[in-house]
Amino acid sequence: MISRINNPSIEQGRFATMWLPDETPPSWKSRCIVALLRLLPIKKRTASAAAVQKRVRKLALKPASYKPTGLGRGVNVILKNEGGWPVYYTAHSTNPDTGNYVIFLHGGGYINQIVRAHWRIIGYLTRNAHVRCIIPIYPLAPNITASDVVPAMGQLLHKILEEAGTVKVTVIGNSAGAGLALAAAQWLRDSGYRQPDKLVLISPGINASISRPEQTLIAANDPLLDTAGTIEGARLYAGDLDLAHPFVSPLNGDFHGLAPMLVFSGTLDLLYPDSIDLATKAQAAGVPVELHLRKGQPHNYAGMPTREGREARAIILQAVQ
Repeated sequence: MISRINNPSIEQGRFATMWLPDETPPSWKSRCIVALLRLLPIKKRTASAAAVQKRVRKLALKPASYKPTGLGRGVNVILKNEGGWPVYYTAHSTNPDTGNYVIFLHGGGYINQIVRAHWRIIGYLTRNAHVRCIIPIYPLAPNITASDVVPAMGQLLHKILEEAGTVKVTVIGNSAGAGLALAAAQWLRDSGYRQPDKLVLISPGINASISRPEQTLIAANDPLLDTAGTIEGARLYAGDLDLAHPFVSPLNGDFHGLAPMLVFSGTLDLLYPDSIDLATKAQAAGVPVELHLRKGQPHNYAGMPTREGREARAIILQAVQ
C-alpha cells in the first residue's frame, strides 16, 4: 500500500523521497460509495464560505449531540470532566482496567461535532484491540479558537501520558482532529514533554491554505470537500492567528522529535497532497513515517465499509496493540 521511489536531487546532491499512490483499482463497493456520495448534498456544506457560516449559525441554535452512538456491544463507556471538557472513556467489557491507551480526536472541520462514524471506529478498536480509548469532546469554532484549543489539548495529552506511565499511548486524529493531534504533539515537544508512542493521522487537515494549483482539479473530483468552505472553517478556527500559523497549519511546524507517524489518505481527497508533504518532512526530520496513499479513495476512506477501509482499520488495529 506504500510506494516510495528515491530520486537524486540535482541541486542538493541528496536523496528526496517521492510517495506514490498504491495503483490497486478501487473496489466495486468503494466505487459505489463514491458515486453515492456525489449524489448526496454533503459537499454543499463546504461549497462556499457562506455555506459554512450558515452551518455555524444553525449549530449555534441547535448544537449537535456528542453522546456515543454506534459503539456496538462489549464496550463500556464512562463520561468524565477534564479541564472543563467532556471526555469519554471506553474499555472492553471483559477487561476494562487493562490495555493500551488510544486518544481519539474527531474530525469535522473544527465546527462539527463527533459523529456516529467516529464512534464506530472507536468501538472497533475497543473491542478488537482491547484498548482503552479516550475521546475529548473539545470545544468548536468559532466559540473557541486554535490559540486556546491547541495548548489545552497539549495539556490534556501531557496529563494522560504522565498517568499512563509505561503503557503504550497512541493518538489517532481524523481530518481536522489529525491537524489538532499534530499541532498538540508539536506543543508537547516545544514544552519539553514526552511524545505519545505513535501518531495515527487519517486524512489529515494540516495545511489551511489549500493553495496548490493541482488542488483545483482535485477539488472538482472530491465527493466530500470543496475549497472555499474548508478554508472558511479553518479561518474561523484560526481566530486572530494567521492561517499559516502551526497551530492552524501544523504542516508548517517543526517535525523534529515528534512521535512515529502512520498516515492514511486517498487521491480523491482535496487534502491528500499535504499528506505527501507531511511524510517527506517527517522523514527529513528523522521521524519514522508510513504513508498509505490509496488511488481513487475519498476523504476518511479508512472509516468506510469498503475493502480499503477494512484494510486501513486492520493496520491501525495492529499499530495500537
